[in-house]
Amino acid sequence: MTDGTHQRGAERRPDPPEDVDGAADLNRAVGKQLKLLRERAGWTQEELGDRLGYSEDLISSLERGRRTPQSELLDAADDLLGAGGLLKATKDDVARAKARARVRHPAWFRDYARLEAEAVEVNFYSTLTVPGLLQTEEYARLTFTVRQPLLAEDVIEQRVAARLARQEILTRWPSPIVTAVIDESVLRRQIGGRSVQQGQLKHLLHLGRLRSTTIQVLPLDCEENAGIDGPFILLTPKAKHQVAYVEVQGVSRLITDVEDLRMLAARYGSIRGQALNPRESSTLIEKMLGEA
Repeated sequence: MTDGTHQRGAERRPDPPEDVDGAADLNRAVGKQLKLLRERAGWTQEELGDRLGYSEDLISSLERGRRTPQSELLDAADDLLGAGGLLKATKDDVARAKARARVRHPAWFRDYARLEAEAVEVNFYSTLTVPGLLQTEEYARLTFTVRQPLLAEDVIEQRVAARLARQEILTRWPSPIVTAVIDESVLRRQIGGRSVQQGQLKHLLHLGRLRSTTIQVLPLDCEENAGIDGPFILLTPKAKHQVAYVEVQGVSRLITDVEDLRMLAARYGSIRGQALNPRESSTLIEKMLGEA
């Protein structure tokens, strides 16, 4: 882990490919089974997601084999869809494949990703994009697709898969406490068009209903923005000291200096105080969804 030193974050050559074909094939096979069972029941992806307590985007990703299904979801889907143990029977194979497959992050991001995976608390302040941990698959893909210089298609897919894999901490037990303050301008920016934006807004509403996740919006009319210096993340790994992470224009940095962390924590408290509360934030997001 770096100690207050800069790491170059600009895109370099693609990292060596990982041997994840077995896990990917299994995910696709389970996804096809889930899709057939859902269609037999006559439900849309959104309807199945509502009944299971998951987002439509997650169901879509599972059916396409882009996400590894959690044991809890396989149990619930098997019972709900009357699969007779078909989905439950895949749990051990899925767990083994998941253990074998290693998610490949770019080298400059691995220190942060490792800490995030063992976090008990993560706090985001975002002014440019929705935090990666909260992104839909479509939104995540667009953020990589539009990068300059352009990334190769296989690198884009690799990065999307790695980002989605990180999101599993939101549904594990015990899950970390996650708070996010997102600038209103981020939610109004139509990255990828209206459809991608709407899917992302719906996903944020879904995540905001999780007991461990709190989402707030910093409104455009905030006259005294304490976060004017830019986005950052505060992260507390289990049984370790809090760290901060900042990333901008190809430069990433993990911050461990005690005084720097104290100031960022105080700043984050001020930003949360200036943001809309969770209920007001949900109302604003719902209003954005209803706008033409």
